[in-house]
Amino acid sequence: MVVDCHPLLRGGRRETRYSHGFSAAQIQALAAICETLIPSVPLDSINPRIPHDDQALHGFYSASGSQHHVPDEVAELLTKRAQRQVVAMVSLVLKMLSFRLGTLVLCWGSCLASTWPFILNFSEMPVESRERVLMNWSRQKFLVPLRVVFVMIKLYCLFIFYTRTDENSSNPAWEAIGYQVDTREKPNESHDKQERPLERGLVETVHETDSSLIQSLAQKGLEVAQIPQHNAFRVKCDVVIIGSGCGGGVAAAVLARSGQKVVVLEKGNYFVPQDYSSLEGPSLDQMYESGALLSTVDGKIVVLAGSTVGGGSAVNWSACIRTPSHVLKEWSADHKIRLFGTPDYVSAMDAVCKKIGVTQKCEQEGFQNQILRKGCESLGLKVEAVARNSSEGHFCGSCCYGCRTGEKKGTDSTWLVDAVENGAVILTGCKAKKLTLENTQHGEKTKKCSGVIASSVLNKEITKELHIEAKVTIAACGAVSTPPLLISSGLKNPNIGRNLHLHPCVFAWGYFPENLTGIKGKVYEGGIITSLNKVVSETGAPVPAIIETPSLGPGLFSALCPWTSGADMKERMRKYSRTAHLFTLVRDKGSGEIREEGKIVYNLGEFDKENMKIGLRQALRILIASGAEEVGTHRSDGQRMKCKGTKEEDIEEFLNSIVVSGGPTSREELWNLYCCAHPMGSCRIGASERDGAVDESGESWEAKGLFVCDGSLMPTAIGVNPMITIESTAYCIAMKIAESLSRKA
Repeated sequence: MVVDCHPLLRGGRRETRYSHGFSAAQIQALAAICETLIPSVPLDSINPRIPHDDQALHGFYSASGSQHHVPDEVAELLTKRAQRQVVAMVSLVLKMLSFRLGTLVLCWGSCLASTWPFILNFSEMPVESRERVLMNWSRQKFLVPLRVVFVMIKLYCLFIFYTRTDENSSNPAWEAIGYQVDTREKPNESHDKQERPLERGLVETVHETDSSLIQSLAQKGLEVAQIPQHNAFRVKCDVVIIGSGCGGGVAAAVLARSGQKVVVLEKGNYFVPQDYSSLEGPSLDQMYESGALLSTVDGKIVVLAGSTVGGGSAVNWSACIRTPSHVLKEWSADHKIRLFGTPDYVSAMDAVCKKIGVTQKCEQEGFQNQILRKGCESLGLKVEAVARNSSEGHFCGSCCYGCRTGEKKGTDSTWLVDAVENGAVILTGCKAKKLTLENTQHGEKTKKCSGVIASSVLNKEITKELHIEAKVTIAACGAVSTPPLLISSGLKNPNIGRNLHLHPCVFAWGYFPENLTGIKGKVYEGGIITSLNKVVSETGAPVPAIIETPSLGPGLFSALCPWTSGADMKERMRKYSRTAHLFTLVRDKGSGEIREEGKIVYNLGEFDKENMKIGLRQALRILIASGAEEVGTHRSDGQRMKCKGTKEEDIEEFLNSIVVSGGPTSREELWNLYCCAHPMGSCRIGASERDGAVDESGESWEAKGLFVCDGSLMPTAIGVNPMITIESTAYCIAMKIAESLSRKA
């Protein structure tokens, strides 16, 4: 299988040398850990019923995590994506494991032998002994750094093993686990490729040099001049927008349509449907923040956020849910943000839904949504259809890697198209470094924002910075990136970076053998979210949580699943294509903060933990009622239950054992990994400077001319997928900015 796609999304290793900096001895120790996590397992010892002529399965079980440069790839990704202190811990542990005494300190009696030299280093130990060591590390309550090292290597090793591809864009494990990459025909695949929709206004810095960049910008109608003393170019425009996602894309369209010269900065690349490969590894690497491996500082919650033209709207799961009425009432009444109680906001939601082509029905549901619906109906629970920004017949499970058919309408194919048609310029591979703030001597605000300083992050041939001067500057980098930009630029409002809500999610899974259930399909097929269930307590009272279905390719599936042994993990992966996941998403009252780039601090509150537990139990009930053969959670001990022949009292006993554990750095013996894809609230709108980072118009309380226009504006968590809320809020704010600029003209 050779995938016709953009070179960055093709997979396969492009560099010829590794730059991780680990020594040969450290890599040998890492290879031994990888081999323990993914060992070569005799198939007969696992499942003697598997035919001997099934070469794919035999090859899968005989494969090892120490083969095919996996350890070097793990080290490379670790040094590229993990936090520095984690890399330092891993490096130290690997160094110790390469010596006998170091191995004795970390592995205790498991490394002792009856013959000289009596102490083995880690790579000399039998796989069975190494496996016991890793399980001990996983359960460590006192030497927490060992657990962190285990978790990080396990996560990166399994992710690499199941996502890495060869020169033919294939992975030998995929056939054995029943996985197939989406290869449906792309638009114009059989014709000459047409001009990309944003081409008219696009400047891709990855293809530029210092000399060509100034020409490209001038050709787009921008006033550009050199600033020799700063080794920079000065670029003048009316509005500069940092970010091209749900907030930035909408703002760009509204303001460009009003006659303003708009410049949009996007640090990621621009891709179109013809470019997409649907390959999990390279797609996550190129289109997500930190390659989809961003996490809270304690490693407890993996945070998914888009980082490409279109931002999250280009890679999200298409759910289009209007802001719930009770949330709007809370924001307008309790938080005194009048906008959310006005007809203007309702009209904005209408305009947004029309623009992005929201449809209310789904002609055919995929495997996981069928299970959610069947389980709810069996239990008498209400299941609701989820609107999507695609056609009713859109049967696509790979929209999270970019929609290869082009049916999903993200900002990259809607709002930004409008923007460039009205003269907007989009600079890709260009990251904002600092806002340009000036002190003011008069007026209510102490500062004025006159633009932003940016630089190329994808092309070393561009050495000059861009000093972009504008009447209005809009930060729309998303809730994990906007606060660090504002704080590093010198803004002091204490709400900036705080009040961060994540919609934390916990997973339940159920295995549905193909021959035992009437539900057809594979876990990766069909619309990602087409149904949801609102969680209720045992008394029937509503709980601020919902149950939906995720998209988990083999890489994320394996990385998030608990590891209890190498053989068990291979069995889990063999069942991958028929293992359905449901997740409980909580409208979190607790919050965290993001003040430095990449450093997300977040603690689950007790109220949120309790709601998450109620939702997790309900998700498991739904899976059981759908006919699952086995169900379980992602708790580190592999918590699970066989369903066939199980009595009701046994099910209740299992459900009563469900708790929401802490993360890997907690001092609990058992722990869990959580996910989120909806960071919000970190620059929230407030009725006063004390209540929020910006006012009701989205403007900074401190700096005139500086606005925020992304998910960080939300006063609280929403409790549902936030795309419609973010776009509608951005629409209202941009309309007000446009009115203000027109009055000043």
